[in-house]
Amino acid sequence: MTFEGLLPLLGHEIQDAEEEAFLLFSQDLPSGRNLGFIDSKATELSVPVGTNGRELTVIQSPTLLSSSISTGTTGAVLWKVTPLFATWLSSIDNILFKTGYLDASSTIVELGCGISGLVATATSHRVGEYVCTDQEYVLKHLRRNLGANALSSLNCKTKGKQARAKAKGPAAPRSKSEAEADDGHFPKTRTLALDWETATVTSLPSVIGASTDQLHAVIACDCIYNSYLVQPFVQTCAELCRLRPKDAEKPTICVIAQQLRSDEVFEEWLRAFIQDFNVWRVPDEYLDSDLRPDQGFVVHVGVLRDRL
Repeated sequence: MTFEGLLPLLGHEIQDAEEEAFLLFSQDLPSGRNLGFIDSKATELSVPVGTNGRELTVIQSPTLLSSSISTGTTGAVLWKVTPLFATWLSSIDNILFKTGYLDASSTIVELGCGISGLVATATSHRVGEYVCTDQEYVLKHLRRNLGANALSSLNCKTKGKQARAKAKGPAAPRSKSEAEADDGHFPKTRTLALDWETATVTSLPSVIGASTDQLHAVIACDCIYNSYLVQPFVQTCAELCRLRPKDAEKPTICVIAQQLRSDEVFEEWLRAFIQDFNVWRVPDEYLDSDLRPDQGFVVHVGVLRDRL
């Protein structure tokens, strides 16, 4: 499906950043909102992801969070919006997959994925390739979580097969997927270091690689929490979305999920984003109930202005 097929479902385009900020932040938002971490002191979390409530394990690094890395350390722990977004994106009813805009040939690039890898773990089986990017300090912990949850998923899927094989004779050797996950390689998933403040137009193709041919979506979860991040973040989104040619049937869409935290930072981000992108807010009817604005979260979709 082209973007024109998806467009009618997204409703009215957002024209004014100040008005959108007012509409979102003037409603009654849940009390007790904080920076957005689930539990910044826990070293391990068990998080339900998906409509079946599958529990995924996330190893966090509270020590790294409190360290003095100059480029920031917020990726060292899990943010509240991430499992909600992972459940939504991986759902069989997700608007992007159900309309066919994303499919088994798609490449997704996630910006600022953090240590959890939850969105990749939940969604990578539905696409051609999923590329997790963040700063270098995140990648070791990210790969650990991806590997642990990949093996957990494979073990669940093979329990029935192993039980049947046991009755027939010696156990079969490990599958290629099991071996890859155990060795730190994750089918359909890559991890790459990408710093928004140092990334340039010329370096991005070499970082992302040949996957740009099918780069259908750039996504991010709660990456906008400080004013100084706005410009490099928006610039990186735009540069990634420009990697595909203008005449591509499917322009690369940018899908941004975030917690409604600071109206000033949100408005600053949206004002900058609108300069490069046509922007829509995903309607409530296409979101899970716990990912909607009245629960303190919002999802926007953007397409470069020169791609429509």
